[in-house]
Amino acid sequence: MLFNKHRNLSRWIIVVASFGIISLILWNTYVFFQKFKVEEQSKMDIWAAAHQEINSNPLDENVNPLVDKVFTSEITNPMFVYNNGSVLLSNNIDEVKLKNNRAIERLINQFSQENKPIVISYEDSETKETVVYGTLYYGNSVVLNKLKYYPLALLLIIFLFGAVAYFFYRSSKIAAQNKLWSGMAKETAHQIGTPLSSLIGWAEILKSENTNPEYIVEIEKDISRLQTITERFSKIGSLPTLEKVDIVKETIDSYDYLKARSSKLIDFELIAVSEEIYVNLNKQLFSWTIENLVKNSIDAMRGKGKLTVEILQLENNVKINVSDTGKGLSKKQFNVIFEPGYTTKKRGWGLGLSLAKRIIEEFHDGKIKVLHSEIGKGTTMQISMKTV
Repeated sequence: MLFNKHRNLSRWIIVVASFGIISLILWNTYVFFQKFKVEEQSKMDIWAAAHQEINSNPLDENVNPLVDKVFTSEITNPMFVYNNGSVLLSNNIDEVKLKNNRAIERLINQFSQENKPIVISYEDSETKETVVYGTLYYGNSVVLNKLKYYPLALLLIIFLFGAVAYFFYRSSKIAAQNKLWSGMAKETAHQIGTPLSSLIGWAEILKSENTNPEYIVEIEKDISRLQTITERFSKIGSLPTLEKVDIVKETIDSYDYLKARSSKLIDFELIAVSEEIYVNLNKQLFSWTIENLVKNSIDAMRGKGKLTVEILQLENNVKINVSDTGKGLSKKQFNVIFEPGYTTKKRGWGLGLSLAKRIIEEFHDGKIKVLHSEIGKGTTMQISMKTV
């Protein structure tokens, strides 16, 4: 208990610390972005001022060297000077765009949203009037645009990392659960095996005591049933051995066994192909799957209705459909019914279909699904397996 408390506390500390570090990185990125943007704006203000100075004295050959240096310095921002429908100057913009009025309007809208336009004006040396040379529109530099998307990229990386960690944790948890179920299955088989051996011995003693043979036959049936259950639990707890067998015969055998032991109010129907269909199969686990599907169908019909088992062969696959006229399922239940612990019955562990899914999909490389279901009309479960 103390270990679990410390482990949970450590997890929360890691989560909070990670959140704090991420928040700090994002905040510093935002501050740096704003600072860099202000520097670019200042640079463009200086460039506009230099251009204004040169236009103020167009005939002056003794231009301030500093102004000349600023004016001729390389500008990384996309920009242009616009006045009365004409582009007077431009930099880092495709010339083709500047010949299209609609493209110019789009650039004006875009650059105006990114940065405040700068009006370049100067005083005429002769008339002393203020003359507007044009309006400078400029966008963010390539570096600034990349920096703008950096937080989004960081969040995406964090999201992907979280998703990987979640799936790794989930896979580890599922693996641990599977290991636990396997261990419990093996232990159950072992626990049943001890009294079963004793029952077999007692059955032999009863035979020698001239006991009514009918009693012996019934006892041996129950012993055989317990042996089957023991084998099932033993095999579900480890990787089972598969052998090439006729799945039609195995399905019919399971069908006949369940039909003989079910309510007479159930109308059983078997639709099967006449030829043999061979698959790699473990007999005990497959019969367990058919038994689970049939029992679920009988429970869904509350012991009264029609149950149909159909065997079909389609190219390299065999499909087994188990249909009933029970209460049916909603579409949102199609997948959750295979989850361990899920059940619609008042009694039960909700393990039958999850075991069936593991037997068919993990051990036999097949598929099991709800083929069709309608509330109040019934359900059809389908098993698909590859033939050999």
